Parts: sequence; C-alpha cells; structure tokens
Amino acid sequence: MACRAAGKRGIDVGLKRVLTSTSLGHAVGLTSRTSLGSAARYIPESSTSSFLQGSGHHTTLESPIRCFHASRELWARRKNDDQGAGLKTQKKGKFAKRIKKPPVDAPYVPPKLKRITKSLQDKTIDIFEGMTTVELAKRTGQSVISLQELLVNLGEKVVSEFDPLKIDVAELVVMEAGANVRRLHSNEGSEILPRPVVVTVMGHVDHGKTSLLDALRQTSVAAKEAGGITQHLGAFVVSMPSGAAITFLDTPGHAAFSAMRARGAAVTDLVVLVVAADDGVMPQTLEAISHAKSANVPVIVAINKCDKPSANPERVKLQLASEGFLLEEMGGDIQVVEVSAITKIGLDNLEEAILLQAEMMELKARVDGHAQAYVVEAKLDKGRGPLATAIVKAGTLVCGQHVVVGSEWGRIRVIRDMSGKLTERARPAMPVVIEGLKGLPMAGDDVTVVETEERARMLSAGRRRKYEKDRLRQIMEQRTNTNEPSEDDSVVPERTEMPLIVKADVQGTVQAVTDALRTLNSPQVFVNVVHVGVGPISQSDVDLAQACGAYIVGFNVKSPPSSISQAATKAGTKIMQHQVIYHLLDEVGNLVVDKAPGTLETQVAGAAEVLNIFELKGRSKSAGGDIKIAGCRVMDGHFSKSSSMRLLRSGEEVFEGPCTSLKINKHDVELVEKGNECGLVILGCNDFQIGDVIQCLEQVVRKPKLIISDNGIARIECY
Repeated sequence: MACRAAGKRGIDVGLKRVLTSTSLGHAVGLTSRTSLGSAARYIPESSTSSFLQGSGHHTTLESPIRCFHASRELWARRKNDDQGAGLKTQKKGKFAKRIKKPPVDAPYVPPKLKRITKSLQDKTIDIFEGMTTVELAKRTGQSVISLQELLVNLGEKVVSEFDPLKIDVAELVVMEAGANVRRLHSNEGSEILPRPVVVTVMGHVDHGKTSLLDALRQTSVAAKEAGGITQHLGAFVVSMPSGAAITFLDTPGHAAFSAMRARGAAVTDLVVLVVAADDGVMPQTLEAISHAKSANVPVIVAINKCDKPSANPERVKLQLASEGFLLEEMGGDIQVVEVSAITKIGLDNLEEAILLQAEMMELKARVDGHAQAYVVEAKLDKGRGPLATAIVKAGTLVCGQHVVVGSEWGRIRVIRDMSGKLTERARPAMPVVIEGLKGLPMAGDDVTVVETEERARMLSAGRRRKYEKDRLRQIMEQRTNTNEPSEDDSVVPERTEMPLIVKADVQGTVQAVTDALRTLNSPQVFVNVVHVGVGPISQSDVDLAQACGAYIVGFNVKSPPSSISQAATKAGTKIMQHQVIYHLLDEVGNLVVDKAPGTLETQVAGAAEVLNIFELKGRSKSAGGDIKIAGCRVMDGHFSKSSSMRLLRSGEEVFEGPCTSLKINKHDVELVEKGNECGLVILGCNDFQIGDVIQCLEQVVRKPKLIISDNGIARIECY
C-alpha cells in the first residue's frame, strides 16, 4: 500500500527509504514510527526488486534499488525535508565567487638571512690514493656525471663511479673543479723506522743563532754573512759528539723574513729559541714563540751570550714566564739551557736536551715508497739551472724520478747533500739539493713524485691553471674593494705610483724583500712591485723598467755588466743594489718620501704687534675708499708680502685676508725680518687697534716621514 501510494504521488525513492524516512512515511499515509521500522525490517531486497519489476514502472537493471522520476515541486519538498533532518546538501556550481577584499596593512617582516656557504675556491679538499668518483663528488659538491666528464677530458677511462682513482688524477679533477687540494698519505703496510730529529733555530736578530750553530758544527758561517746577520734559510746535518745526527734549520731574525721563519716552523720537529742574556725578549722572539705554538711543536730555550758581563739570565726567564712560557724551573715542561757560542759553554747540555726531547717524541717515518719532501729554499744557478733545497719528510727520494714541485716539474738529474757531495737517494729528515727542474719553484712548495713524464706535465699544467685563476680572482677582488665608494667621496687624496722590479739571489729572499717593500705603502705613494725574479739583473729588466718607469732593486746579486749599467743610465732607470736589508729599506723608504706629493698645511711664519695706525684719505673713487695702515714691529719669525695675515685681538681671531702692501720707511719690500718695524695693509680690513697682534700665515708642503723601529720594521707615516 505504501509503495503504491508513493508511486501515485510520483516520489522517486526506494522502498526501504520510504519505510525508514519519517517525513516520507507521513507523505504516503504511514504515521506510526514502529510500523515503519518493522515493515522495512521484514521486506527482503529480492522482494523489493521483484515488486518494482511487477509494478510496471521504469527501473534500472544494474542497481538493486530502483528509483522513480519526480517533478520539480517534489524535488523542492524533498530538499526542504532533508535539510530539516540535518542532511548536508551540495552547492550548485563548480566554482565559488571570490570576493575581493581591500589590502591589510601588515607589519614588515624582514626576510630570513640565507646561510652563507663557503665558495668552492676557498675550500680545501683532502684526497688520498684509491678514492672513488663518488667520494670526490661528496667532498667537492659536484655531480658524479660532471666529474666523470672531467676524467674523460683528462684522458682517463671511466667504467664505474666506484672504481679507485690514482691520487694524481684525483688532484687534477679537484683542481679542474676549482677547489684547493691537500694530499693525505697512508703508512699502512709500509716500513717505518726511526729518523733523526729536525730542529729549527729561531730568535731575534743578532742574538747569536748562527754563531751557536757554528759552535755546534765547528764552522764560521756567521763571519761570511753580509752585515753579520742571516738573510737566508739554511739547512744542514750536524754529527754530534755522542754520535747522533741532528738536522738543523737556521732562520733569519730580521722582521722582514717572517715567512722564512714560518716555513721553518712548518717542517720542524723541535724549535730551539735563542735569547740573548744581555738583550732579553724582543719582538722577533715573541713572533718565534707564536710560530712554534701555531705549528704545535715543543720548544727548548737557549739563553745565549752568558759569558758577557752584562748577562742576566734570570731576567730573561722572568720575561719568558710573563709571556706564558712555563719553564721547568717554574713547574712547567719547557727546558732552559744557558750557553755561550764564543766560549762554547753549555753546548753539551743543549745537545742532551735536544736528544732527550726527540726520544720522548719517538720520531719515526716511512722509508719505502715515493718520497714526500718540502722545499725550504730555491735559487737559480748559472751553470746548473734551477736548484731546490728540500727536506724529505717520508719515503725515499731517488735520482731519476719524475717530480712535480709546486707548478714546476722535471726529472731529478742530480741529488746533492748540503756539503755538495753526490748521492743516489735521500732518506727522511735529510736536507738535499735537487737539480733537473724545468723552472724555479716557490719556497714552501711540496715535492710530489709521479710515475711518468706525461703525468708530471699534466699535473704541472693543472696547477698553473689553478694558480692563474686564483691570481686573477684576487686581483678582481682587490679592484672591487678599491672601487667601493667611501663615506666621504669629496676628499680624494692624491696618490702617486712607484713601480719596482725586484731581483734577488734565492726565491725565499725574493718573497721576503717583496713583502718588506710593500710595507712602505702609504696613502700618498703606492709601492707597486711589477716584476720579481731570481738571478742577476738583465737587459730585459732594464727594458721593462724603461717601459713602465720603474726602479730596479737588486738584493744579494752580482753587479750587472757595464753594458747593462750604461743602458740603464741612458734610459734614466735607477738601479739600487744592496746586501743588507736595513740599507735597502732605508734607501727605498727615502725614495718613497721624496716621491710623495705631501700635504698642504698652514703655519704661522711670524707675529707682529700693532704700535700705531695710519689712515690715508682723499683717494679717488677708482682707487677705492680710505685705507688704514697698521704700523707694526715683528716680534717673532718673519713677514712676507705674498702671505696671508690674521688679525688677533685678546687672543681671538678678528679678520683674515691677504696682504696688499708691505713697506719699510716708505719703501716696498717683500720680506721683513724679526725686530724690524714695518707698515702693512690687509685687504678689506679697516678695524685695527693698538695692541692687536698680526700673524703671518704661510702654506707649507709637509712630506711623510720614514720610521724604522728597533726591530727593523720600516713604515711611512703621513701627516
């Protein structure tokens, strides 16, 4: 009955919905809620389907529940009934209309600062033998594909990214990627034996370092040095009376050779700090202490010149303790030995202290395999070519091997010890001189042994490209920093350029002299080192100096031939030759002072007191109005007609202007000395009173001043 009633009314619902919905049940005449639920519970699904098929109404066979079609009015009524029952209805339309709202004034929130990552050019990548392309990609931050492309360009066969690479190939790949390289060597599976200790002697200039080493090895090197001071880095082996061999490095004490002392501390095992008993702790002594601390090496203090009457070792110990040096006598672990290089007192104690410290350190090194060496000095010999003085750190350096030293390469032709004798191989802690390089390396470069000449050429070319890129990048950064606008762009100081060409005997001295000359830079003069080189002054140096207007500086080099000297004189090029760093800095510093434009300053040249006032009247209109003349007596200095005058009254300035007339007894003069009386007229000033003071002002060009401190550091002070 309910279904027929629903069909007559045109309700398009299922049977169970009619029986379970309260509102629809009332629409078809079912009022009881219980009868609705029981009717729906006892009617199975199959009965509903067969009933609908038998009723003759339109049904869909795919769905077990059939639906009727309804009119718009019934659809509207059904919608209202469903909303009354709490059912959600779907909104018509696919998109909702967006209402534009006016902008809201929100507070400003600054953006988060991005984390500044270290550029690849400033990174140092550690590489080792047998590392894979995947490991290189992780360390460099590059993709594996890009590194494989670099390997293909280098001529290497690429099979898998997990194949081990040679350490030379890994270095080439990292340099091509733009990063710096540091090689790591493993001693696994190698023969490790004890080695001699490497000792670096450091201290202030003229404290007796070389004299102490001469006393140890019974030589007289200090007497042959120019000016009595060491200006090179020396390396030699000393056989002690006990039979032990010790490798010594002698470093210069002058302030200009700081880089040499740093190289000595980088390769040493032990530092002997020499302090003069009559002079005490000096600036280079403190610098040597800082070098030793940065290299993390132990220190033995040798108090020299204890034989002098003015020696005071206890004062030296207190000075060292005040600098944070804990001596053994004060409960620390730093040994102190009192010695004398002249009387040879305490040398046995110094040897005992060095060997005791070396025994505690248990120094050992790898003996077999390719050598690792460090260049301490390099020079250019006329007959033998480029020579490199190196100390072997590990392995064995054999004559005939192909090596790469910095950006230079070559095949070792000859190996000599420090006494000049030929040797076939060099073992750890042994200083040797290497011949056979194609070019002159830099002091501080590492010696790398490679297997073939082709690999040596490739590695040398890669390092040169990397060096050139870094050099150009530094130049661009310096130009960028120079071109940045300052806070006060209106005041631009005048600055002249002083180009220099530096030639020296060895590579380390070239670097030291260049650094010392660059300290003479000032706001008025820019010391520009346009070229450096090792060896004597040549004709090409004169031509370059003539082209750029440079001065030639020769340090510890032979005098040029007469033809080169005449060519330099004809071209107007000045050649400065010195063998002592003090004299070189003194001459170049005075040259910088002379070349500086200086600054204009106003100085008081004289002072005069107004004794009387004279007035000239009746002048024509073309000549001007009345003029007042101040009759004065010059009390101090002098008065000049071309100078400016300042009128003071009770110590305060009243007027300032140029002098238009200066006379003595009606005669025009240009200068009035102290004690004379004169009459003067100041342009535009008619307010003179008896007792006023008139000052004569002059513009003076004040030049900079060369200052050389006690420790040898030179600088230019501008006013």
